[in-house]
Amino acid sequence: MKQELIYGLHAVEKFLKQSPHLVYRLSVIKGRLNNRQQSLVDQAKSLGVVAEFVPKSAFNVTEGNHQGVMALVAQKPQMNESDLESLIEGLDNPLFLFLDEVQDPHNLGAILRTADAVGVDAVIIPKHNSVGMNATVRKVASGAADNVRLIVVSNLVRSMKAMQQSGMWMIGMAGETDETLYDHNLTGSIGIVMGTEGSGLRRLTKEACDHLAAIPMVGVAESLNVSVATGVALYEAYRQRHQIR
Repeated sequence: MKQELIYGLHAVEKFLKQSPHLVYRLSVIKGRLNNRQQSLVDQAKSLGVVAEFVPKSAFNVTEGNHQGVMALVAQKPQMNESDLESLIEGLDNPLFLFLDEVQDPHNLGAILRTADAVGVDAVIIPKHNSVGMNATVRKVASGAADNVRLIVVSNLVRSMKAMQQSGMWMIGMAGETDETLYDHNLTGSIGIVMGTEGSGLRRLTKEACDHLAAIPMVGVAESLNVSVATGVALYEAYRQRHQIR
């Protein structure tokens, strides 16, 4: 089974809680531990995972703030097109999120965190020209990476059309339309489609959408960061689907 490295307190805590049997090695920075680090060591011990204490230099293999903990774990099987088609059959009024070549792991991590918060049923990304699951994504997602279905497909547009055949409406977020996000009913079987950083939705992806919707903006900025825009769209869907005024 393939292995991957995860780091950061929240990401490691979440993985330990959900899949302790998939942890090959847990490493904790040597020295005096803070309360959260000690709690993690105690949590691991109760689950049968023994922590090893290593010098700070051992964490040079990580990116960003490791918070003194990292774990080598078994990589969970990647979900694909066949999982997507079987998933929608078992859901009533699902909410899917399609990401068109999002390439920054910090954006994907933030998006997964928001998707988890609002109850998105699946996040779909293309196999090529898109960041996949990695340690940075897990760290930024703060545990949500293992709680949200991330489905990697060979062709995003083809998967969108397959979901449309199953009754899902595709709402593409794009600035070049007079219709806003708030003009659309997001309470049924809905796929929200977000574009890549900078250039937004690709032409074929845009053409595959049933509707385009813009986020109203009155300032000088022409667009929002994709993770921020995704958050706005998902929380409007959440508001409508839970009848919040």
